[in-house]
Amino acid sequence: MSIEDKPLALVQAEVDTWITEVGVRYFNELTNMAQLTEEVGEVARIIARRYGEQSEKESDKSKDLGEELADVLFVVVCLANQTGVDLQTVWENRMTSKTSRDKDRHKNNEKLH
Repeated sequence: MSIEDKPLALVQAEVDTWITEVGVRYFNELTNMAQLTEEVGEVARIIARRYGEQSEKESDKSKDLGEELADVLFVVVCLANQTGVDLQTVWENRMTSKTSRDKDRHKNNEKLH
């Protein structure tokens, strides 16, 4: 399988190239964990106000959910890169596991129909 057939490997390589060429170096893992928490909070704020019961402030209306989700993904990829996690492999393993475990679970859940 070539790298072109591994989209997550491509994303990890792209982030690593950006870090080394533009970002100078990775922030340490604790800093990136704090950044991830911050970015997830920004996603939560948009979801709570736009799709939940909280009213959306005027200043929040221009926030782009996609951009905030991309920020979350970027930091997740940074953490994977700096801790040696091959996201492509773990993703494939996780999907196989979830499919095996949940193959009938959701189909048989009356709450979902």
